[in-house]
Amino acid sequence: MPIDLRDHKLDRAFGHLDVSGTGEIDREDVLGLGARLLVGFGESPTSLIGRRLVDGFDGIWTALTRSLERDNDARLSPEDFRKGMTAAFVEGSGYDAVFRPAVEAVAELCDQNRDGTIGMREFRLMLGAFGTAYDDVGEAFDRLDRDHDGILTVSELVLAVREYYTGDDPHAPGNWLFGPL
Repeated sequence: MPIDLRDHKLDRAFGHLDVSGTGEIDREDVLGLGARLLVGFGESPTSLIGRRLVDGFDGIWTALTRSLERDNDARLSPEDFRKGMTAAFVEGSGYDAVFRPAVEAVAELCDQNRDGTIGMREFRLMLGAFGTAYDDVGEAFDRLDRDHDGILTVSELVLAVREYYTGDDPHAPGNWLFGPL
């Protein structure tokens, strides 16, 4: 993947976690994103779906810090985050084992009626937790809706996340996951 594109996407992801703007993130920031998602969807962290999401985000943090040879109490700079994400998930083998289950947990949370689809309202709730600007959500949804049927399937969302984090095509729909790059 072109390094500039990868770094830009990872810096954006770092910003989703660094909501306080300190320039560093820790485990609580990652779990905080999970908490924002759970609150937005009115889901308890102790429910089956809530537990899967929390465990998935915690697993991402653990794999990320391990790839940097740090403990779970580490604080990471944007540079650390880029290096760790690249080692663990972009170029490393941890995407399918660790990252994808967390993505699937988010998709399951968004699919509130359990029909395998995510509508605009749920997508907007999800992106709101990530801090995406309200005005960017509609176009992001349209770009990710590959069959243009007005809904996202869980599979479309999972594919978009993979493209965002591991893809090297600058024109891939998944790059619109959080709005325009």
